[in-house]
Amino acid sequence: MLLNIPHILNTNSNNFFLLAGPCVVENEDITMEVAERVKAITSSFKIPFIFKASYRKANRTSQTSFTGIGDDEALEILKRVRQKYQVPIVTDIHESDDAVIAAKYVDVLQIPAFLCRQTELLLAAGNTGKAVNIKKGQFLSAESMKFAVDKVRTTGNNNVMLTERGSMFGYNDLIVDYRSIVQMKTNNCPVILDVTHSLQQPNQSTGVTGGRPQLIETIAKAGIAVGADGLFIETHPDPSKAKSDGANMLKLDQLESLLEKLLFIRKAIINN
Repeated sequence: MLLNIPHILNTNSNNFFLLAGPCVVENEDITMEVAERVKAITSSFKIPFIFKASYRKANRTSQTSFTGIGDDEALEILKRVRQKYQVPIVTDIHESDDAVIAAKYVDVLQIPAFLCRQTELLLAAGNTGKAVNIKKGQFLSAESMKFAVDKVRTTGNNNVMLTERGSMFGYNDLIVDYRSIVQMKTNNCPVILDVTHSLQQPNQSTGVTGGRPQLIETIAKAGIAVGADGLFIETHPDPSKAKSDGANMLKLDQLESLLEKLLFIRKAIINN
């Protein structure tokens, strides 16, 4: 696995790494609760961990959907998570101006799937010098993601990761093509499987995205089996009360048992 951000990830580990946290910063209590619990679990399993939470959600189906508590307040909470638990942070950016602002608070800038072709956004992220995680568009082939990687690398920033998060399957569903993980690894950068977003059922008539969280374990196991370097899992103490993407999130108290199972698969692959 080629990874040029050793200050963020332990590249000497044979484990996969994990990006995990709530979908969005809802408040400080929930954000801290999730960070503390996931940090404890991953530390015990020696899984490199990046805490994930969006400080603002811009890609919403309905105008009435929750988008955040305010940029400044959310970013300050992420800063406190970083300081208190000594973990790197990843958050989404949506516009070029967001890159410089968010880079003051986080370690990894994430490009949402719908925006992965936005040249100015990719260049702005690359120019910060921060690691950049680009989610593969639901409408793009794995092969085409090389151009997104190339855009970031033209800034002189080689700290790029790619994330598979499913491809559109009709109007309201996604499907994971695991060949994409293998293909995207030819770009010589880590490839992550976004387990929970791959199980979304977007653009429902209610204006709220649906999901199939009962398949989280299945999707995650398959991702590790085909060689994903990392996993992306959104988790919440009570997904039914989450303000964003609760329909496809993993309940926090189920994370430890899931990771334990995944480590057995990873160990089997490494030993072979």
